[in-house]
Amino acid sequence: MSEEKWSFEQFLRNTFKRPLDSIAGFLLRIGVTANAVTVFGLVVSAAAAVLIGMGQLLPGGLILLFGAPMDALDGALARLSGKSSNFGAFLDSVTDRYEEIFVFGGLLFYFLQAGDALACVLVFVSAAGSVLVSYVKARAEALGFEAKVGLFSRVGRLVILIPCLIFNIPLVALWILAIFTNVTAIQRFIHVQRQSRLGQ
Repeated sequence: MSEEKWSFEQFLRNTFKRPLDSIAGFLLRIGVTANAVTVFGLVVSAAAAVLIGMGQLLPGGLILLFGAPMDALDGALARLSGKSSNFGAFLDSVTDRYEEIFVFGGLLFYFLQAGDALACVLVFVSAAGSVLVSYVKARAEALGFEAKVGLFSRVGRLVILIPCLIFNIPLVALWILAIFTNVTAIQRFIHVQRQSRLGQ
């Protein structure tokens, strides 16, 4: 079996496994389910998107920072409860995409109000790249390939976006995301193409 490739997302999960497990254990004892945490994360992102759209970038960024661990927390809850399910994984993936679309929608509204056409284009390109990064991975795995390469997974995107919102420099985040999410999607495409050739 080949050694699992290092990823920033997995590094964070391993680093914060103990505190996440402690929080998940407490939530489990009071009857909170993994799916409830997943849905709560969606609500948090929607609230952040509304604030961002209103130009409240600092509060929006802080709320996103608060909601960021939810993706790992719901997984820890599912694992500790022994109730992991295909539907739970499906729900998690779908809500992750909605969360990102909400936030990009908030940014789009903010820049439309400001009349900044270039920023609106960057929002679109960033959103497209973010969706493609996730889609390429999901489609590749459905066909039996592995596509976890590239730094700009969802966690990597949040690591760029949240600080830039908090420090009121959203254009910096958008330039980085517009370029490197699409680079990551292309990296994953090439990675899958190489695997397909090896399998021939």
